[in-house]
Amino acid sequence: MTIPYPNTQPMPAIAAVTPPSGAARPRVTFLGTGYLGATYAICYAELGYEVLGFDVDADKIAKLNAGEVPIHEPGLDELLRRNLAAGRLRFSTDIQETADFGDVHFICVGTPQRADGMGADLSYVEASVTSLAQHLSRKALIVGKSTVPVGTAEWVEQLVGKHTAADLGVEVAWSPEFLQEGFAVDDVLRPNRIVVGVKSEWANGMLYAAHKGVFDLAATEDREVPLVVTDFATAELVKVAANAFLATKISFINAMAEVCEAAGGDVTQLARSIGYDPRIGNRFLQAGLGFGGACLPKDIRAFQARAQELGAGEALRFLHEVDLINLRRRTRVIQLAADLLGRRSGPAGPDLSGTRIAVLGATFKPNTDDVRDAPALAVAALLGKAGADVHVFDPQGVENARRAVPELSYEATMNDAVRGADLVCVLTEWAEFRNADPVALGELANGRKVVDGRNCLDSTLWTQAGWEYRGMGRP
Repeated sequence: MTIPYPNTQPMPAIAAVTPPSGAARPRVTFLGTGYLGATYAICYAELGYEVLGFDVDADKIAKLNAGEVPIHEPGLDELLRRNLAAGRLRFSTDIQETADFGDVHFICVGTPQRADGMGADLSYVEASVTSLAQHLSRKALIVGKSTVPVGTAEWVEQLVGKHTAADLGVEVAWSPEFLQEGFAVDDVLRPNRIVVGVKSEWANGMLYAAHKGVFDLAATEDREVPLVVTDFATAELVKVAANAFLATKISFINAMAEVCEAAGGDVTQLARSIGYDPRIGNRFLQAGLGFGGACLPKDIRAFQARAQELGAGEALRFLHEVDLINLRRRTRVIQLAADLLGRRSGPAGPDLSGTRIAVLGATFKPNTDDVRDAPALAVAALLGKAGADVHVFDPQGVENARRAVPELSYEATMNDAVRGADLVCVLTEWAEFRNADPVALGELANGRKVVDGRNCLDSTLWTQAGWEYRGMGRP
């Protein structure tokens, strides 16, 4: 059922439950303090909950307890320091302390792509659930938030049953996350929906109590937060289905960019025109380098792998092409760079030796420091492999990029990266790059040639400043 809250209609009755700890509202823990777990832990403390974040990484826990956020997410550092000072939030490496503290334990560990295939690696889920279950001494609710293959919740139930005493009555539920990096604080405090997969009224009541702070904030701001209460399988499928749809929409417009390049059309005007149709909408219709990050690429691959295991592989065959379209956009930038620099491509690609290229952007999107599967960094590496002297600048991602691809040169400012460059490639749409002065940059560069890998620049402004401009899917 879907429950809009608040609403003019009375809420269906959700049984009131008393947290097993005896606290007035559930004490919540978040196992895994990476991007997902740290953000949720900090924001739930802001909502007034008593929160404990757990991780096996002692350095990360020490930084969090010292008020240092290990990731870049706008607004999160201030919330961390405020809630540490208020005493509602702390972090620990002690699993026994975590088990004793929590009423609702959220599993927020990573589910990366397996090294031997497209499927999801569930070893971190297994380790965290097993370790927690072995230390529980009273009834509790274990809730999965990690993005997982359908069927994982049932498997987690079996793990819990194997490692806890039956008389404790520990239960399992699933509640997927829908965070967008760069907007994650608002996505936790003001979500556009909450989905819970439960098997009992007690689990439903506990999860409602664990989300009541979200509903109360919505009521004070006169907003609605739809609550969808469903089964395990549907709750698990919601996240991967949403990611598959977004990936498909992004790859669709990039496929149209390929057609525009062949036919002489302009994909930006095409996207704007079809985006006016309310059935289509204009969000995620920006052609460019395609999607990246820690979620979409590995999630659509894991979705295909799981569908194949279930005998429904044919239904998701189109996602293979979605993935291929996405990867092709990266090599398209190399082709554009070679074209602008007057280098011909051979069977092994172009030879860019002797050229200096400025790459503006290393993160997979702006307002984050995340370079995992970032198209910008992948293209920078490809340019380097083609022989170019590549100088990278990113407002937040330089240190992570340097660790991931140490063979490139990294600069402290945009001007330093552009100075002396024969070509500039704008590969992440940071506001600093969108709003850059092309006249001033032209005085620094050795050659006024630019590849706009995100179609985020004002092409007229740049060409008037004397730049030879190439966009993605543009004439």
